[in-house]
Amino acid sequence: MSLIFQKSTEGKHILKTREMLKELPGFIAEYFRGISDSTLAHTRMGYAYDLRIFFAFLSEEHLNGKEIKSITTDDMKIITTEILETFMEYLTYYIRTGEKDTVIRNESRGKSRKLAAVRGMFKFLRKKNYIENNPAELISFPKLREKNITTLEADEVAKLLDEVDSGDKLSKKQKHFHEITKLRDSAIITLLLGTGIRVSECVGIDINHIDFNINGIKIIRKGGDESVIYFGEEVNVALQSYLIERSKATPEEPHENALFLSIQNKRITTRAVQNLVKKYSALTSSLKNISPHKLRSTYGTSLYRETGDIYLVASVLGHADVNTTKKHYAKLDDEKKRRAANIVRLRD
Repeated sequence: MSLIFQKSTEGKHILKTREMLKELPGFIAEYFRGISDSTLAHTRMGYAYDLRIFFAFLSEEHLNGKEIKSITTDDMKIITTEILETFMEYLTYYIRTGEKDTVIRNESRGKSRKLAAVRGMFKFLRKKNYIENNPAELISFPKLREKNITTLEADEVAKLLDEVDSGDKLSKKQKHFHEITKLRDSAIITLLLGTGIRVSECVGIDINHIDFNINGIKIIRKGGDESVIYFGEEVNVALQSYLIERSKATPEEPHENALFLSIQNKRITTRAVQNLVKKYSALTSSLKNISPHKLRSTYGTSLYRETGDIYLVASVLGHADVNTTKKHYAKLDDEKKRRAANIVRLRD
């Protein structure tokens, strides 16, 4: 990833967080400075959003409408475990601040994220002796429901790639843009399906990150670590075809090195990739809500079925903990065990 792009992405998160900190209590800025070296800019931005929700609740329900940025560490001393439990209940349905007609609903994952932000803040307050006790320690994270892995079957993968190439089922307006973007779209979807990389890793690729001599691409993993992933012949062909077209483009500054460009000749965004995957997959698999992450799951599932090597899958997908991989692909092990039950014949 080029330094310019890294600054562009992280800079947006940093600037957005800085703006939100102006609305939050002063001690939150101190908290964020303390975690700046151990967290990503995107993570801190998420914390700022979540803490803004918490302080809006606190102001409205327990501080008589006190202005959020005027809340002090003394105010935090009144917070009890019961108040935090009430906050967790509040998160199920609440009105977004400043948008009285917008009702937000949180399920377990959303609640867990917000509780993590609040627990981190209380840990900081206790560490600095701003409070005597940490009531957040006693709040358990909501139990997360295990989601079934949604993947594409082999015939669905073929149909998806065929649709990207042909655009037969697209509307007349969509077909116009398809003529402009089909090689790019084909390269993106083929790359996602053929390597299992995350969409954020995909959009961050620069042209000089690709080495066709080894069929490898340098990517920036989640967390900022560099890694080289390898691709097969189908990905090679898709990338080579797109690069011929890409060489004719005149990218906007500072996007000259970006591999995948938008119609505006800027580095393509994560949202744009999500939208194009959704557009094509809806035409070929109407019963499945396919996202880039599900293309990643499709690759991981195929790789595990072919190799049976969970450690290889974890390494290729960039999972820091193999237990994460095991949890996601445990059902495949069950399938193997069921098949194994019929392999040994007791009577010929």
